[in-house]
This record gives sequence, C-alpha cells and structure tokens, in this order.
Amino acid sequence: MPEKIIIFDTTLRDGEQSPGASLNVAEKVEIARQLARLKVDVIEAGFPVSSPAQFEAVKRIAGEADAIITALARAKEADIKAVYEALREAPRKRIHTFSSTSDYHILGKFGHPRYGQTLSEKRQTVIKMSIDAVQYAKSFCEDVEFSAEDAGRTDIGYLAEVIEAAIEAGATTVNIPDTTGYTLPDEFAEKIRELRRRVKNIDQAVISVHCHNDLGLAVANSLAAIQAGARQVECTINGIGERAGNASLEEIVMAINVRKDLLPYYTDINTHEIYNASRMVSTLTGFVVQPNKAIVGKNAFAHESGIHQDGVLKNRNTYEIMKPEDVGVNESKIILGRHSGRHGLKARLEEMGYHLTEEKLDRSYKLFLQLADKKKEIYDEDLRLIMGDEILSEKPACSLKYLHVFLGTNAIPTATVRLLKNGDDVQESATGDGPVDAVFNAIDRALSTDYTVQDYQVRSVTSGRKALGEVYVRIRNGQAEAHGRGVSTDIIEASGKAYLQAINSLMRKKQDNAERE
Repeated sequence: MPEKIIIFDTTLRDGEQSPGASLNVAEKVEIARQLARLKVDVIEAGFPVSSPAQFEAVKRIAGEADAIITALARAKEADIKAVYEALREAPRKRIHTFSSTSDYHILGKFGHPRYGQTLSEKRQTVIKMSIDAVQYAKSFCEDVEFSAEDAGRTDIGYLAEVIEAAIEAGATTVNIPDTTGYTLPDEFAEKIRELRRRVKNIDQAVISVHCHNDLGLAVANSLAAIQAGARQVECTINGIGERAGNASLEEIVMAINVRKDLLPYYTDINTHEIYNASRMVSTLTGFVVQPNKAIVGKNAFAHESGIHQDGVLKNRNTYEIMKPEDVGVNESKIILGRHSGRHGLKARLEEMGYHLTEEKLDRSYKLFLQLADKKKEIYDEDLRLIMGDEILSEKPACSLKYLHVFLGTNAIPTATVRLLKNGDDVQESATGDGPVDAVFNAIDRALSTDYTVQDYQVRSVTSGRKALGEVYVRIRNGQAEAHGRGVSTDIIEASGKAYLQAINSLMRKKQDNAERE
C-alpha cells in the first residue's frame, strides 16, 4: 500500500525569512487559513521569541488554523517556553527545537571556551544541549520535533549520535536539514539510508527533511530522501525562503501525484487549492512568481510553439503531464463588473480562498466598486491585488488621502500629497527627477523622513489598456529594510501607496524592536 508523506509547510517561518518578505499578523493568519484549506499536515507559524509581532501571529494562528501548528525554538528554555505559550490554544501543537551539528556551525557558533576546548568537547556540549532542549519541550508537549541544523554537512557518525540522543530524550520527529543546499540527491539519500542503519531507535520517530535550493536541488533532494525513507517533507509555497529558497511544496506534491510509478506514496494535499495558495503568498509577500515556474507559473500550461499547440489541441497528453484544473488553474472564470452584487463578489472571493467577515466584505465591495468604475471587467488577479493591497493590511500609521502631480515635457515634475498621519492631516509639495520621484520627495517632506529606495519595480498584472499596475518598493533607513506594494490603474498613485506601505512596515519594525528592548 502507498505510504503517506507528511507535508510540513514553513512558508510563515522560513519562507518569511526571505529578505523583504515580512508579513503583518493579519496577512500571516490569512495565509495560514489558506494552508489549512490546502490541507497541509503541519503549519510552522513562526519564531515566537524573536519579536512581539511573531509571538502574536503564532498565537492567532494557533487559535484559528485547522492543522498541527508548530513554531521554532533554539535549544534554549526561554525560546521553548515562548513557543509553548504562543501555541497554548492550539488543539494540536508541536514544539520544534534545533541545534547546530556541522563542524562549520559548531566552531562558528560555539567557539567560546565555555563550550569546550576541543571540537570533541564542543560536540558533546551540543548533544547535551539538544537532550536538555528536547526534554524541556517534552514537559510541555508530547509532539516534539528536533532538527540537526546543517545536517547536510555534518559527519554521519556524529549526526547519528545526535539523532539517537534526541529520540532517546523524547523527540517524535527528527529533521535532517540540508541547511545550505550543499548536497546532491544521491549523497543526501545515502545520508538518510545511513541514519536508518546506524540509529538504533530510529523506528521511534518520523524522519523529516528540510532542503534549501542554493544549487537548485531542493526538490530533487527532498524526493530522493523520500525514496530513502524520509516520511515528512518541509517545504514552502512557491519555494520562497532564505537565500535561494526552500523546496517548493507544489512541485513535491505534484511530482508524487504524477509519478506514482516511481513514487508509491501519497499526500493529503487538496491540489485544487495550490494555485490559490501560490497567488495569495505572491500577492502578500510581493514576490512575483516567475512565468516559467513549474506548476504555478504563468506559462506552466501555456503553449506558443505551433507544433506544441497542434499537439495539445489534438490530445492534451501530448505535451501536458497534468491538467491545469488539478492545481486549481480554472480556464473558465466568472468575470465581475460594476453591475455585480455583493453576493457574486463574496462567492468569487470564497472560491479564491478568502472568507471575509461582513465588515471586511463591506470594505472589499467598496474597493471593488471603485475599481469597477475604472475598468469594465474585473478578473481574479484584480481581486487578489485588492485583497493584498487593502483588506488584509493592518491599520496604517500613515495613509494617502490626496495626490496631485503636475508634469509635462518642458515642466519640472511637481507632486502635492495630503497624508493622514496618526489621525492628523499633513500636506506637502516637492519636485523631483520624474513624477514618481516627486511623489516620494513630497511624502518624505510631509513625514519629515528621508528613506533610501533600494528597489523599485512596476508590472502590469491584468490585461488591457485599463490594466491594474502593481508597484513594488524596497526602502532602507540605516540597517532596517522594508518593502511595500501598491496597486492602481494609475501607476503614480500605486507608487505612492507602495512607498507609504513600506514606510508603515518600517515603523512597525522599529516599534517591535523597541518593545523587545
């Protein structure tokens, strides 16, 4: 009989650690709800000890999402206690703790003599810390996962010793991460097989893997590990994550679905929700899915070559190994317009994975009507951008009330903005090298700030002359960075919204840091 592969989603923890992918509490909760609809087995909701916002997000998700909820903790009592407190309301909870195990990490993180004089002594210290952490976590929760950080580059003999000790201490899942994306598939699979041979109590825990994509091998390594005996895979929507990202959930799941001849396993994932999850994560993080991305990219089911088109028209199996409908790409869409009612909008949003309270539905309907006055037809991408731009955002400290830009071929671009700043109206004007620069300068003058724009991107996300434009802005102030996104049929207005959203995000980060201190 096929064996089940447990899908552990870390979009909200490792995925959010992607530079610029920070999410507010409301956005993390909405993504967690979509992950629950996707039917992932385990949702890693965050790193509670790292900030008050992280703690609050994990706490909210623990009380709402229907899955096993876990959160990350270093091998420290304060971290583990924070995870337990944040997960207290979760019907099904797991504490996830980790220690570094490779010589690179041990010598780098535990270089001080208090951890031991020699590498051998430091290794024993790490084992003791791991045992203590697992036992302490076990005092709060029966379901405990232990990760051996940088297992991919850890000596197999020492790794087996650490894993055996963690299981003996009470770990019910042991994770073997390829933290740096260093290993090759055959090499990683052999490491899993060797652990199964060497660790005498390995049958008392589930073997998990967590692969990074530095060499583009995260999915290949994960599938190789499954074939070698791993039964849990840690992954993210769209493969987002630290550096080059993590193993992509949708690619792993669909590989198992499509290649049952070589992968006699199954998952409980509702594949019809994959596309909705992908678009939601992309919209809320501001990370655009590359067109040629497997499974969820814009071109994943597109055919331009005449030979390909002819083949697909005659028989889809000629060039497609899965149906678009299998991952939630539905070719027949309900097109909404200004005459559509609240009920039609609500029904379409629910199909897309958004379940709104009456208050949020009222707000979204007003925004929908505003957009419908500018566009004849409203498509799914329009709705996703509305949801990401407005509905899920926390109440900002600063918002745009009015914008006027004067420009011409022989005129100096000038922008006037009126902002609502903590309840007060503020108005300023400024010039710039272009209309967008003038808007940014006017906002800076109004807020008495000066931010450095690190990145500025514009893209059309819907079709036609009245298409919605999405602007992505990354700003820096000192060492702090934040990103914002804005959506409008007017790209200058979208730029101002994006810049203000980034400023609000930076303000929240500074407030979180102040609360931590």
